[in-house]
Amino acid sequence: MTPTDITRALNDLLFTPGLELAEAIDRHFTPGYRQRTDGVWSDRADFVQHMTTLRGLVRSGNVEVHDELRDGLRYADRHTVTITQHNGRTSRTEVYLFGEYAPDGRFHRIEETTLLVAGHDDDKNLGLIN
Repeated sequence: MTPTDITRALNDLLFTPGLELAEAIDRHFTPGYRQRTDGVWSDRADFVQHMTTLRGLVRSGNVEVHDELRDGLRYADRHTVTITQHNGRTSRTEVYLFGEYAPDGRFHRIEETTLLVAGHDDDKNLGLIN
């Protein structure tokens, strides 16, 4: 299997509303997936809840990858996510991400730091919303 990347994962998770969330998560993340965002660890169940909440807020958006590196089972990137919510608010968040793949090419672990670069101050916690 070709390893996933953040663009494909976020497009499936947030910007492809016809795709079932469970299918999108299974496509890109292992059953034992863990994530740390801005110092807060989440397991896969927490991540599913986070994505469910975000899907309810997001009307549209896109991902722009600025830097990306793969080395064996390691993955790192710097990307910006632009999100327009159903309430009309738009935000841009820059993300610094370090991850680890499982042998099947899905993400097994991601650690990321986020920085709101444009948008309402309330949107700086979108990476942690549940």
